[in-house]
Formats: sequence, C-alpha cells, structure tokens
Amino acid sequence: MQSKHPFAAYATTEYADALPREQFIDYHIKPLWSGIPRIAGPAFTVQLSAGDNLMLHAAIYEAPAGSILVVDAGDDSHAVAGGNVCAIAQKRGIAGMIIDGVIRDLSEIREAKFPVYARGHVAKPGVKENIAPLNQSIICGEVKVNANDIVVADEEGIAIIPYEQQEEAFSLAKKRTELDQATSLEEWEKAHHAKIISLLKRLS
Repeated sequence: MQSKHPFAAYATTEYADALPREQFIDYHIKPLWSGIPRIAGPAFTVQLSAGDNLMLHAAIYEAPAGSILVVDAGDDSHAVAGGNVCAIAQKRGIAGMIIDGVIRDLSEIREAKFPVYARGHVAKPGVKENIAPLNQSIICGEVKVNANDIVVADEEGIAIIPYEQQEEAFSLAKKRTELDQATSLEEWEKAHHAKIISLLKRLS
C-alpha cells in the first residue's frame, strides 16, 4: 500500500527537476524486497555507533506515526534491526526505514510488507551500549538529512527534500507529472528528436 503522505503522489523522478543530485541518496541503499510501495513522510533521524543498534530500537517508540526513520548505522558490519523491530515500527504507524547499513530477518519484513531501504542484510545483530540524541542532523547515503526534511522513496531512488523547500519541490513535481500525462509519446518523440538534432549541431 502506498504511503498516504501527499508527497507520495509523485515518483522520485518527478522531484529531479526540483532538487540537485546531492539530495538523492546513494543508489546502493535500495528496496530490500520486490514490489515495495513508494513512501513519503517527515524524517526522524537516528545516528548509531558502528556495530550498535540501541538508538534505532529506542527510536521506534519515539518517532511519530507517519514519519520515516532515516538511519546512519555507522557501518554495515552488523544488523541494526530485524523482524520484530520492524513489526513494532509498522504497528506504531511508522511509514518505513531508510538505513545506511544492514538489517536481518528479511523474509519476515517482506511478508509483513514493511518498507525498508538499506544496503543489504546480515544475520549477526549489533550490541546495545551507546546512547546518542535522536532527531539530529545526520549523513545518510552521502546526503545531509535534518529532522522533518521530507523523504520520498521508491524503486527509482530516495529523495531528501529540505524542509524549507518542500512547497516548491512539491509544486514542481506536480507540474512535471501533469505535463508528462498531457504529452503523448509521439509529441514527446518529436520534441526530443528536434532537441537532440539541435544539440548535435551545436556541439559538433
């Protein structure tokens, strides 16, 4: 089921005109199961120490319904979440997780249809020893993410829309989508062909 957040109405590709490349998370962080729905919502950020998952386990009880957990795991040596943690997050209304790191219990998460985007999965979980503040600025997939920035994630990629730019980005994505829907493939091909010919002449 697609996220109910209004930004989920448009694919991440439709936000490309509104955002620089630097606002799109590293493509190695990707959907962990086929058919994953598009999700969108405000970021609830989590900074972990390498090999330690305590604050992500705390965050599932702190993050508001509709938010997306955006996590810097510190490394990818140990799983930071598994089936039960994801099930609780889903039960509490969290829309999904974006993890610069790895998880485990993939089959359980896939069966529950909980959206998780991560670098992969390993069997060994991390420890729970280090406390850090939640909802601080982090770097996830080479992108700076602040609390309440808007996250849009689908099979095409993951966009991080700065909070103060959300209205402009939404408007541009809406216009781009409406234009695409109103343009036939034949019309697009004609304009595209003319553009390519013009560019080839100018650059030759």
